[in-house]
Amino acid sequence: MLSAKLQDALNEQMKNEFFSAYLYMAIAGYFESEDLPGIASWMRVQALEEMTHGEKFFNFIADAAGRTDFRAFPAPQNSYEAPLAAFRYGLKHENFVTASINNLMDLAKEEKNHAAQIFLQWFVTEQVEEEANFSLIIRKLERIGSDGNGLLRLDEELGLRIFVPPAAAPV
Repeated sequence: MLSAKLQDALNEQMKNEFFSAYLYMAIAGYFESEDLPGIASWMRVQALEEMTHGEKFFNFIADAAGRTDFRAFPAPQNSYEAPLAAFRYGLKHENFVTASINNLMDLAKEEKNHAAQIFLQWFVTEQVEEEANFSLIIRKLERIGSDGNGLLRLDEELGLRIFVPPAAAPV
């Protein structure tokens, strides 16, 4: 059973996860317009991953006899001055998501909701990976600087990423 406060916070995080997917699709559009299809593909995979995160929240709320509440979110940023700026924006967004997940975990602990804590632990760990991925690409882009050949190589590298859905929890 979810308290009203925890249910509201979980619904807010579900919104944040679905917004993340929307944001990464917008960034993919930016990279498509910059003729960087590999990086655009990387962002599309990121968007798919975020959609599954939103679905995880949907399923948890429903399984915990809660009520999902879909909320509006603002339009994402669609243009960037350079690829590095787009990834910095993505990392800033992931920092926000990490803080939100951590706040949710604190609330679940405060309410002694063990099921929510177990559910949220996956996201705590996932956010370490999310921030690390963006940080690594940012460091690579900083090294590349204005080298067009380096950017094209990174485009090829990032284009190799494929979407792998997270394993389903045992029933």
